Amino acid sequence: MQAPRIQSPTPARTFTQRFSATRRGARLARLLAAHQLTEWGHPHGTETHDTVVLVVAELVANAVLHGRVPGRDLALSLSHDESRCIVRVEVTDTHPALPTRKAPGSIEDGGRGLVLVDALAADWGVRDRLGPGKTVWAECVLPRPAQLGQ
Repeated sequence: MQAPRIQSPTPARTFTQRFSATRRGARLARLLAAHQLTEWGHPHGTETHDTVVLVVAELVANAVLHGRVPGRDLALSLSHDESRCIVRVEVTDTHPALPTRKAPGSIEDGGRGLVLVDALAADWGVRDRLGPGKTVWAECVLPRPAQLGQ
């Protein structure tokens, strides 16, 4: 006789995909993240959807621009944890350099990606990964269930 399977009341839902470390791969990662958020009940135009998609876009763009190793992919993972009211974004690349948050001048073209992530995410950081490279992660807060109806 098999033991009954017990499910947690609010399981974390996940999405994980590898992409080429190119502009096209970054665009596809952003589009698929947007689609996944819609599937999880956070449609286009909601604060959660737009915040998470922007965080994904910035982290994936950084992986393509600064973390690219020729011949190596990047990976995007999303986890939707209703019990903690967060969506966690993880972008993994194989470059050893750690990202740095800069304070770019007003006329500089770039350098604002992690400034945006810092402003939009509840928390973010970098962790080692098995093998070369690192994983940059960010956690975005979901509205509490009581806030959804207001």
